[in-house]
Amino acid sequence: MVFQDIRYSVFGGVRKNLHLPYYINGLCMMAMPRSWTVRRREAILREFDRLTPHQQTYIQQRVDYYNRLTETTPLPAEAHPIGEQSYIHKDTASVYVFDTYEWNRYFPAHLKWVFGPGDVTNTFNVPTITKSRPIEACKTNPNSVLINMDKVRHFMFFDDPVAFDKKQNQVIFRGAITGKANRMFLMDNYFNNPLIDIRDTAKDSTYPEEMRQHVETTIYGHLKYKYILSLEGNDVASNLKWIMNSNSIAVTPALRFETWFMEGSLKANEHYIEVKSDFSDVVERISYYNDHPNEARDIVSNAHEHCRQFFNKDMERLISLMVMDKYFRQTGQTV
Repeated sequence: MVFQDIRYSVFGGVRKNLHLPYYINGLCMMAMPRSWTVRRREAILREFDRLTPHQQTYIQQRVDYYNRLTETTPLPAEAHPIGEQSYIHKDTASVYVFDTYEWNRYFPAHLKWVFGPGDVTNTFNVPTITKSRPIEACKTNPNSVLINMDKVRHFMFFDDPVAFDKKQNQVIFRGAITGKANRMFLMDNYFNNPLIDIRDTAKDSTYPEEMRQHVETTIYGHLKYKYILSLEGNDVASNLKWIMNSNSIAVTPALRFETWFMEGSLKANEHYIEVKSDFSDVVERISYYNDHPNEARDIVSNAHEHCRQFFNKDMERLISLMVMDKYFRQTGQTV
């Protein structure tokens, strides 16, 4: 089993994305003359006209999902030109710089924007480019415009070598538990339950040694289980995307935040298994799907279908540029 873990983690790509190639690509991208990419923008946007009506409808729906601005809303005077964006920025992690510059470079440097980097859980008073937003609040506040950021951490897709029926009939969770009331309830009440495999990975854990784990469980190690607990942290759960693309099923309380993955469009018990926020029904839910494997397989299939829409790089590029193009136009700027 150890050999298999190494094999799939190292050679099979069942692991986190490699950061070095990502950073090299980002630095090369920022070294490229903006004039070259600005000239290419219109040609890329015209690709929309060559698509089928069905494809056009799909793309426009996604653009309008990410960018919900419907009225012209000028930016405040303190908004910065996108041309001031630099890799060296004391307040912004480089991943946010790379992932926004990837699309900003296609637009003239004088255009202005408001940028909300990091794990955002609040709404904004002005149109703001951000990675994440609260699902419910942003149904009525259109100012949070989503772009795919920190994707080297969040967007991991790989082939799961373990079929659903070959996995263990348990839910696994590895994460910090000490100090988090709902997770402590799960640990305190279900540690010895045969349907739950849970360990506290917090360095300051107050739990006895048998309830702790000091070595990180690999992604492949998680894929041996039919169900994987996916919990939101500062904003979205970073593992939700790769779980949904695997042959396992994500188990999570109702989702509160969303990113480029459009978590707000996911349906409970259709794309993932929903449990109560205090996890008091987790055993009941896992038992139900163990007894109804066809319904569980349907969830896996639906989750795969949702993930597939992010695999087409040309489509993702077009949608991203259309989101930014709409942002500049809806803030009253001439592109």
